[in-house]
Amino acid sequence: MSNEEVLKLKDVAALLKVGAKTVYSMAQTGELPAFKVRGQWRFSRKDIGAWIEQQKRTTQDFGEGDQK
Repeated sequence: MSNEEVLKLKDVAALLKVGAKTVYSMAQTGELPAFKVRGQWRFSRKDIGAWIEQQKRTTQDFGEGDQK
């Protein structure tokens, strides 16, 4: 991870506009790409950005046709 920004749980919660508990739960279940440093969750900004883009594609593929 050369010169890559590492985010804390609260940073990711603010970025995604969700609660810290939600991010914690998603990291624990593997829904969000994350790693631990001495028992604390950390997130690569690059990985979170890629995850967001993938979620957008998934939503477009499956969600758009469901609206009336």
